[in-house]
Amino acid sequence: MAVVLPKHFNLLATIELIVPSLSQLIQLKSLTYLARNTSLTEASQFYSSLIQQCTHTRSLRDLGIVQTHMIKSGYIHLNVGNKLIDSCLKCGSINYARKLFDELPERHRVIWNAMISSYISHKKSKEAIGLYVKMVFYGVFPDEYTFSSVFKAFSALGLVYEGRRAHGLSVVLGLEVSNVFVGSALVDMYAKFGRMKDARLVSNRVGDKDVVLFTALIVGYSQHGDDGEALEVFRNMINQGIKANEYTFASILITCGNLEDLSNGKLVHGLVIKSGSEAAVASQTSLLTMYARCGLIDDALRIFKRFQHPNLVTWTSLIVALVRNGREELALTKFRKMIRDSIVPNSFTLSSVLQACSSLALIDEGKQIHAMVTKFGLDKHIYAGAALINLYGKCGNTEMARSVFDALIEIDLVSMNSMIYSYAQSGFGNEALQLFNGMKELGLQPNDVTILSVLLACNNSGLVQEGCQIFATIRNSHYIELTRDHYACMVDLLGRAGRLEDAEMLIKEVKNPDVVLWRALLSACKLHGQVEMAERALNKVLELAPGDGGSHVLLTNLYASTGNWSQVIDMKSTMREMKFKKNPAMSWVDVDREVHTFMAGDLSHPRSREINETLENLIEEVQILGYVPDTRFVLQDLDEEKKKRSLYYHSEKLAISFALLMSGNKNTTIRIFKNLKVCGDCHSWIKFVTKVIGREIIARDAKRYHHFKDGCCSCGDYW
Repeated sequence: MAVVLPKHFNLLATIELIVPSLSQLIQLKSLTYLARNTSLTEASQFYSSLIQQCTHTRSLRDLGIVQTHMIKSGYIHLNVGNKLIDSCLKCGSINYARKLFDELPERHRVIWNAMISSYISHKKSKEAIGLYVKMVFYGVFPDEYTFSSVFKAFSALGLVYEGRRAHGLSVVLGLEVSNVFVGSALVDMYAKFGRMKDARLVSNRVGDKDVVLFTALIVGYSQHGDDGEALEVFRNMINQGIKANEYTFASILITCGNLEDLSNGKLVHGLVIKSGSEAAVASQTSLLTMYARCGLIDDALRIFKRFQHPNLVTWTSLIVALVRNGREELALTKFRKMIRDSIVPNSFTLSSVLQACSSLALIDEGKQIHAMVTKFGLDKHIYAGAALINLYGKCGNTEMARSVFDALIEIDLVSMNSMIYSYAQSGFGNEALQLFNGMKELGLQPNDVTILSVLLACNNSGLVQEGCQIFATIRNSHYIELTRDHYACMVDLLGRAGRLEDAEMLIKEVKNPDVVLWRALLSACKLHGQVEMAERALNKVLELAPGDGGSHVLLTNLYASTGNWSQVIDMKSTMREMKFKKNPAMSWVDVDREVHTFMAGDLSHPRSREINETLENLIEEVQILGYVPDTRFVLQDLDEEKKKRSLYYHSEKLAISFALLMSGNKNTTIRIFKNLKVCGDCHSWIKFVTKVIGREIIARDAKRYHHFKDGCCSCGDYW
């Protein structure tokens, strides 16, 4: 029989008043007795109050005491069991909550939804789907909250068939059209599946659309490359009077950036200001990205300055923007500032910084970033791995590039392409072909970038037959669309091999061949002294690009190399009349993070006297070994002795002499860079220099890398 309590007696108030600690409270026999002998309603209130206190203090220990007490008191079957599970979830113990859930004799739909939603928030999609299936099996009908959660789980696991079945059930229950939460979740699910037609069909059927649904549709179109459609959806949303939120603005600004649509980007920026969302981090980051992708990097920098405390996403967006716009040095400066501000970079940040180092060929700085990648445990990450391969490949260090490649846990197409291209740049054609031929075993399908890289590898290694075979296979199979770059590479490959007629025939097979193809043929004609074909190629170039000064320079150099000085005079006269300017040959070297640039005969460097002394000593030593200046590469009408003297002071020779002067007796690799193709005489001279100094010299010219060591070059004198 229940104890009759005085009307003024309040059990819950008494508990809160006399007992500060929940664990002490549970142990009080008097209150235990009261709990057992009060009415069902009062007992429910009693336990609900205890559970609420556990939730407030986030104490799983006390919650366990409450559960034990409920079992002993016989009240586990009460609705407070649902509150007990809810408290477990709020305390962060999803496994304990599931244990209690499975022990409950009766479960309300609300607690099913709470468990499923909690699994989703903990990124346990498989468990969420398993519970959803169990829920349906037990005859508990899902509602809008169930579907809103479980559709996320299907998209996370890519379960298209299962997602469509759940969609069907939502239609049967009348929730697809009538409930915007379900409609928005469906649109988001199909968008993540890449099934934008299905996403659009669902969107069209939903009655009262909201900003969440439109945003899901915009994001879906943008992520799958249909930015034009994303912009159209945004216009429809605005026309229907639905106000965008900061996430909508963030998405559509990225869309405008992808389209390089500055006009609409500025209109959206105006709407952002009008809505009061400009201060939102998501909107500001997207504004930065939009202006950067439209080429207005200074506007992007101004937006960045508004951030008082930029986060990782903002810093990364800025660094990516700077690298994309050719501001690599500033990107590296900003990255150093980010590190000083104690912002830990992620793989995307480091990949962009490595790209900046690659573009500037800063191998020492790149090695420091590599150490950072390893420190943060990202060296096995696909994005960072591919960026490291690019770095070492573009700096001519194929051994380190291959070391990174071999250490990757998973090799994807991007990392494979990076490694093949690294070999291609340094002229290691056989190694590139070996990787290319092994792609099928790894389950990788080559794309247009792969084919271009492997053709370049064949081109730089003189593997003419192999290159022709690959090109013919791709052209006949039609599974990859060949671009002008593929044809230009083949024209260069055939031309360098002396197959000029085949190269010209290949150009004629192309519908509307452009200036790049004819210029490639013109370069090949210069290499082989084929004047007549070169003149035909120049005429084609001038038909397509009348102001192309570079092609005039090529033909002028061809006339000079064949001793046709009257034609040289005529060409130079024409170039002066047309105000063409020839790009001067420049070589540069990075010493202690400072770039030193040289031009032929340059005496402007502060240490010019010491550089010339070093150079003259080198010339004496290499002449003893058999070096003879090759005056064929002097494209001026001078006497033989003056030609020799002019060759001595080419920019490559000055850069190497300076690097030797600054490095002293260190046995380190010398790296130089040139904006044009390295000349034949300098190529021969550098081979002799490596014998004299006993060190490797790596030279990157406009075409490729040359690795000089022990009197030999990696190109095998084929370049």
